[in-house]
Amino acid sequence: MSPTLVYILLAYVGLVLLAYLIQEKFIFKPEKLAADFKYKYDIPFTELNFDVEPGVRINGLHFYREDPKGLILYFHGNTRSIKGWAKYSSDFYRYGYDVVLVDYRGFGKSTGRRSEHEMLDDMQFVYMKLKEQFNEQHLIVYGRSLGCGFAAKVASDNHPRFLILDAPFYSFTKVVERFLPIIPVRLVLRYHLRVDIWVQKVTCHVYILHGTRDWLIPIKNSIALQALNPEKITLIRIHGGKHNNLPKFPEYHNFIRDILKE
Repeated sequence: MSPTLVYILLAYVGLVLLAYLIQEKFIFKPEKLAADFKYKYDIPFTELNFDVEPGVRINGLHFYREDPKGLILYFHGNTRSIKGWAKYSSDFYRYGYDVVLVDYRGFGKSTGRRSEHEMLDDMQFVYMKLKEQFNEQHLIVYGRSLGCGFAAKVASDNHPRFLILDAPFYSFTKVVERFLPIIPVRLVLRYHLRVDIWVQKVTCHVYILHGTRDWLIPIKNSIALQALNPEKITLIRIHGGKHNNLPKFPEYHNFIRDILKE
């Protein structure tokens, strides 16, 4: 083997090793909050803390009404914290629903070391706690972008009224492969989030919203998901919508209104 080929091989191995070691810095972009940070909003809310296990606390916000029609469990994307994501609660609260948002490990005030298995278990723990207060037929699970993976898994293991996926991916592996085609992603990646598998196990109806101009996670992901079970999965195309601007479109709010009033 020539020296040049050896150098190329070593460089490639180094690149693969680097991708394995620092992948979380690219996947997760959390905003961390001090434990004594005080949330402030214009609508009634209470702060939640779910003590999953020693050293692991999942922090959340519950926007509540006196006589809610149900509850939306909202799983946010891969950035920021519930401090910023909470603004989207008004999209559901206005129709008479309570809204609960939670931060993943390492986001906001939530603590604990991340892994896919443990994060999925955290979200199931949250769902079970909420189920103690709300009948499942009054629980709606909503996932946004990365949060679609957690939403799909929770819905597949339980029986909520609806599952709503906002700009979902078919599987997280395919998302990463699109950006890193030269890396053996399936071997290196520690987060796979198989929405394609979990959505087929969901017993309730699934609604998908996706922008037709989404470059980050193209709408073909949602088209492929709908094809897995066309009778139970409805795809709403937001024409002209990109990955982060669907709430700017009237079609998005019309859908939310119609499904919550159903």
